[in-house]
Amino acid sequence: MSYSLIREAPPLIREFLNYLGNIQGRSDLTVDEYYRDLRTFFRFIIKDRGLVKNDIQTDDIDISCVDLEMIGSVTFSEIILYLNYCKDERGNTAATRARKTSSLKDFYKYLTVKTHRLTNNPTEELEAPRKGKKLPKYLTLEESLKLLQAVDGEFKERDYCILVFFLNCGLRRSELVGINLSDINSEHVLTVRGKGNKERMLTLNPACVNALKEYLKVRPVNGITDKNALFISRKNCRMTGKGVYHMVEHYLERIGMGNQGYSPHKLRHTAATLMYQKGGVDIRTLQAILGHSNLGTTQIYTHIADEQIENGLKANPLANVDTD
Repeated sequence: MSYSLIREAPPLIREFLNYLGNIQGRSDLTVDEYYRDLRTFFRFIIKDRGLVKNDIQTDDIDISCVDLEMIGSVTFSEIILYLNYCKDERGNTAATRARKTSSLKDFYKYLTVKTHRLTNNPTEELEAPRKGKKLPKYLTLEESLKLLQAVDGEFKERDYCILVFFLNCGLRRSELVGINLSDINSEHVLTVRGKGNKERMLTLNPACVNALKEYLKVRPVNGITDKNALFISRKNCRMTGKGVYHMVEHYLERIGMGNQGYSPHKLRHTAATLMYQKGGVDIRTLQAILGHSNLGTTQIYTHIADEQIENGLKANPLANVDTD
């Protein structure tokens, strides 16, 4: 959790964020996202109501003035205007707007149902924008091998290990950077802390074990700020999600796949797709490996296979023959 962010939040929002983290056990990343969503919303409200000068950019607005009176005066119409603003001016996708909607609904539910500070909930009838069903993007087996073969440079052992972990374990970026040395036992079982601080156990396969052994031979030992962190940056501290993102992006560019919408999360999709399609892993096992709380989230990978079957049938040279 970014405590500097929480400290700058108005009291009621700060109280809500602490409730999410300390009572509900939401991850630090989730709490940060809630705050950013609420901050964007109240910046919009302040700007839309003319409470700041017109020449002040929305993202520069201070929300310290947000109190119970302002929060309670928000109307359903203002929320709709805000979501339109997110779509038209910020270019937010339906998925992002759905998340922002959820943040608002949870915040107002906290103030009305949990703490009874408000009696009116302007989000009660608010529906989340519909998210179109979009199949996840992933690398083929050949592209995955090409990516691994592209690793080189000063941090090649570390970078190779990270890519191998992504492609074999299907980790989220936040899960990967959060790995500690103590999370891997002598039997090569990795304890992963996922969303909501839920833990799952993954037995590392030979590729992961070998990559890890090679990396640990060169992993810095002296002058490290977080001695338990597995993956260390060039500044001798725990690697950040941003650092991992840029590292993955670098190697994708090296194999000619830069600027094509791939990312560390797409490597998670790649791992899941390869396990399901090439490895014959059943959907329940895949759910456990990925740490999905809902089986429906995992079933997207069965849709990929269904689409490939459909495309294969359409590719049959007899597919469009009409004997009439």
